[in-house]
Amino acid sequence: MNQLERVEKIREKTGVTYEEAKEALEAAGGDVLDAIVYLENQGKIKRPEKQVYTSKPEQDTSMELIEAAKTYETEDHESFGDIVKKFLKWCGRMIKKGCENFFIVAKHNEEIMSVPVIVLALLLLFAFWIVLPLLVVGLFCGFRYSFRGNITKSVDVNKACDKAAEACESMKKEFKS
Repeated sequence: MNQLERVEKIREKTGVTYEEAKEALEAAGGDVLDAIVYLENQGKIKRPEKQVYTSKPEQDTSMELIEAAKTYETEDHESFGDIVKKFLKWCGRMIKKGCENFFIVAKHNEEIMSVPVIVLALLLLFAFWIVLPLLVVGLFCGFRYSFRGNITKSVDVNKACDKAAEACESMKKEFKS
């Protein structure tokens, strides 16, 4: 490699002018690596954050290693944005399920009211002390509750609702006698 090629290589790697690269090469006795170190010491180029040295000729693997280290560091940690995105997707799935399934109020096997489960959940969340006593009083007045939709496939909630209604009926009978 002649002098001109070395100067061009220094300029390519560091971004300095032709004159600065030539001066650094002369000061380093013709060694390209020493010329780059000379430029760093002069403050004409910024020192790399991570230093990588290799014995392989004419391969610049330092940038590849730095990029690999950056991706390795970020793979293990989820960013706050990723966590928020996962939470919002979960909320979307819950809202969708809440709109697809219905809470049914019936009396004497006649459906009186049918509301999406999401409405029931919101009512229980914001008006717990009103809705829950109304549901309990409704059981004692002969109302029966059930669910309709995909929710009944995974968990048989209707059996639990029927058991609660039967328990209220037996308590009413005991109280009367």
